[in-house]
Amino acid sequence: MTKKMIAIALALVGALSLSACQTQEQQTGTLVGGAVGAGTGALIGSAVSGGSAGGAIAGGVIGGVGGALVGNAVTRPRHCARHGYDVYGNRICVAWYN
Repeated sequence: MTKKMIAIALALVGALSLSACQTQEQQTGTLVGGAVGAGTGALIGSAVSGGSAGGAIAGGVIGGVGGALVGNAVTRPRHCARHGYDVYGNRICVAWYN
């Protein structure tokens, strides 16, 4: 059981590394997709390989990468339609469109 947890943790770390340098919405989609893909892939990999840790790790990595790619592709960034200013004079977006 601990080998499966290590495999899932490694897959999640791999998915987190894929979510850098994007907008906040895309980071969330990538992270969720990677986490779901890694967990599902680890379970499927473990089941297919007869419970071996190698199968769980491989399934977790493959599922994590695939899930992160799908989560990133599905999440479209929002664009600012109207700008405003906060109390400190910083320009912020107050209305969005897709």
